[in-house]
Amino acid sequence: MDDDIGKIKVIPDYFQPSTSEDSSPPNKPPVKSPPRTENCLSYLWRKKRFRSAGFMLNLLNLKGLPWGSGADGQEKVELTAAELESLRAQLADLEEREAHLKAQLEHVDEILRFARLSGYLHIRTRWKPLPGEPPPIDDTDVDDWLPRFVVLHGTCIFFYMVCTDLSPQDSALLSDIVEVDSLPCFIREEDTQYSFYILTRQGLRYECSSASKIQVDSWLTALQADCKSKPDTKPDTKLLNGDHS
Repeated sequence: MDDDIGKIKVIPDYFQPSTSEDSSPPNKPPVKSPPRTENCLSYLWRKKRFRSAGFMLNLLNLKGLPWGSGADGQEKVELTAAELESLRAQLADLEEREAHLKAQLEHVDEILRFARLSGYLHIRTRWKPLPGEPPPIDDTDVDDWLPRFVVLHGTCIFFYMVCTDLSPQDSALLSDIVEVDSLPCFIREEDTQYSFYILTRQGLRYECSSASKIQVDSWLTALQADCKSKPDTKPDTKLLNGDHS
């Protein structure tokens, strides 16, 4: 029986657990709600996986592919035999490109780690006139400078088209270099260009230029040191005069 204390209604033992067996709820198996975090992560993972798959298929130029559902309820792509063959060919091409890019990166890494000197220079070549030939015409104003990635490694100088090329376009042995010296500065595309030349015993002259004086001085110092440290390698005057005796 409820007791009234003023205007407050008191229900005795309301907050105490009931000891009656009849009042206990019927036994039901506990229902465990799946963790919300796991559900979210699983959903995001599936969404990311299908999105990545769709991105790769779009990357392979297979647009508007029909998506369907498999027996297990998971999404799948249905391809014809021609589309499958095209996909395989493109995957093979991507693997080949990946291998080539990996080789290029390894090559650049080797250059940066082991080359004594490397960098981009503008290069042009000239042949030294043989005795008796008229002097070459003044071609100072001829703009035939080409950018090349030049590497001083071991006993050679290598000339690459770009730094990622696996094979050099040209090369010269340090033992064949007979002269290295600076050239006058000139203006190219409104910038001052500092230059030097490398002359080989075969008469081939590499003219090199750069807008960086520090870079040109570094090449001159390294190459002139190599020329001074090797034995006398002056060109054979008998050979240049055409005397083969």
